[in-house]
Amino acid sequence: MNICVFLSAADLDERYTGPAREFAELLGKGGHTLVWGGSESGLMKVVADGVQRAGGRLVGVSVDFLAAKARENADEMVVAKDLAERKALLLAKSDAVVIMVGGTGTLDEATEILELKKHGRTTKPVVLLNTAGFYDGLKQQFRRMEDEGFLPVPLTDLVFFAEDGVAALAYLEESLGIQ
Repeated sequence: MNICVFLSAADLDERYTGPAREFAELLGKGGHTLVWGGSESGLMKVVADGVQRAGGRLVGVSVDFLAAKARENADEMVVAKDLAERKALLLAKSDAVVIMVGGTGTLDEATEILELKKHGRTTKPVVLLNTAGFYDGLKQQFRRMEDEGFLPVPLTDLVFFAEDGVAALAYLEESLGIQ
């Protein structure tokens, strides 16, 4: 399975890097391919290192203005002309999406995939990995959107909230019929 992971390129402390390493190991040992922003820094590097060490493949999609930070030893690396093309390529190359901790770029990517699902433009399973409660506030906001009629489909049809990597991967494998 090709799993697109949206996440930060920032250097973060162990409460985020530890669970990210564990999830990366699960992906690699499961024979999955990481499709990610291609960066060789921060949490992106942590996850790519973990997947690669555990035997998984790496498919990176960088962007022109960040190409100098792209990982050199990925199995495949594509450089998009802009962020819109990058997001489209990330989604095109993946079977499923996991949203990990991140900043505004991660939120942009997350809301785009959820908007595509809302409008029936994709059926790919999406997991929001809520490491250390990072997305508790966002989860609450999504529930409010649903309760107050802002979502035309049930929230559970858009995204699965996982508290750890084991639950995230189990959901994806079940959604795609992988044993």
